[in-house]
Amino acid sequence: MISISDILNAKILIVDDLESNVQLLERMLSATGYSCIDSTRDPHAVCELHRKNCYDLILLDLLMPGMNGFAVLDGLKALDPDSYVPVLVITAQPDHKLGALKAGARDFISKPFDLIEVKARIRNMLEVRLLYKLLESNNKLLEQTVLERTAELRASVERFHRFTELSSDLYWEQDQTGRYTQVSGPALEMLGIRGDGSPIIANDVGGPRWNEAERTELEALIASRRPFHDFLYSRINTSGSQQYFQVSGEPILDLSGHYTGYRGIGTDVTELLRRH
Repeated sequence: MISISDILNAKILIVDDLESNVQLLERMLSATGYSCIDSTRDPHAVCELHRKNCYDLILLDLLMPGMNGFAVLDGLKALDPDSYVPVLVITAQPDHKLGALKAGARDFISKPFDLIEVKARIRNMLEVRLLYKLLESNNKLLEQTVLERTAELRASVERFHRFTELSSDLYWEQDQTGRYTQVSGPALEMLGIRGDGSPIIANDVGGPRWNEAERTELEALIASRRPFHDFLYSRINTSGSQQYFQVSGEPILDLSGHYTGYRGIGTDVTELLRRH
């Protein structure tokens, strides 16, 4: 996951008002193999340096003239309140350690320095920091992938709807209760359904006369929640002409395979049958 090279190439900032402490830490880090080391004796410059360079670790002295380490911690948190602030505080005052951790520091090292302890804490802090950045990067990649796949799916659904509209006279969708949720073309009229979803009765005054046996069979096919293809049914219009329809349908299943509704397409095949 995180290699030795990743750790040694991490960006580190040393903040201490004493030049001797800065030089000691720089020499120790360089001798260990760290290659990206910056330093400053001015605590007022820390936030701007971190904003520009996004350090993986900041070694921060707490007691500095003009602006102490607690004020620097507040400034770093203000840069990005939701970010992981990678600060390892340096202090000679044991009673400051808890306060520093509460203020947002991730760990601490004590003065005078125990170089073995300093190296271990720096390495541990960097490994955690780099793992956090890797997780954050993976989450962003996953989020972007989901957005892209969602956009592709929407485009695919749109293409499917356009195809069904062009290749058939009707398209419909129902939810799992049988309620019509999407209708394209004269779907309800060709299926013999009223606008409220109830079936048109065959002997309705002034309405078309459906072949009730075919209608019953079609309703049974849809109710069975199984796919069917090219089912033919007919009606006699008020003008006395015979009209034929051909429909196909299939159940809609979610990713878990649970039934969520039904959809179908159909077309008027009257002229086609007359030519044959």
